[in-house]
Amino acid sequence: MTPTLNGRIQTRVLVLAVIGLLVALPVTPLLPMGRMSLLQGYRVTLTVLLAVILVGVGWELLYHGLQQFRWDKDWPTLFGLVTIVNEGLLMWLLVRYTTIVLPHGLRPSAFAFGVDFTLTWLTFWLFVNGPIRVLLPRWRFRGGRVI
Repeated sequence: MTPTLNGRIQTRVLVLAVIGLLVALPVTPLLPMGRMSLLQGYRVTLTVLLAVILVGVGWELLYHGLQQFRWDKDWPTLFGLVTIVNEGLLMWLLVRYTTIVLPHGLRPSAFAFGVDFTLTWLTFWLFVNGPIRVLLPRWRFRGGRVI
């Protein structure tokens, strides 16, 4: 079954929250955070993760609108992977050049942001295209809804 808009939003929020946290916990101490303490590093990575989840709901609405032009109303799997580029670029611009996500004193380097975002996104994408089908066997039959 093709995931519904509601199912895609639920999947994105749940999986990014769980997988994102599981990626952020061991990766944050390894990131080059400059003069930030470890606590500040966790604040940065977890705040960015929360922003990715919230902005991701908007992305899902946009993707849903674009999918209405496709005959099967869904993306090929590769499109889901390639969205790392536009979502990562928008998030980097929000993190680096605005105070919407982080205050001026807590800005990660491009490398730290890139490593954290890429690892989180790839883990999320791999999980949604594999293990979630084992852990939630009815997930795909309910249009991707978790609840």
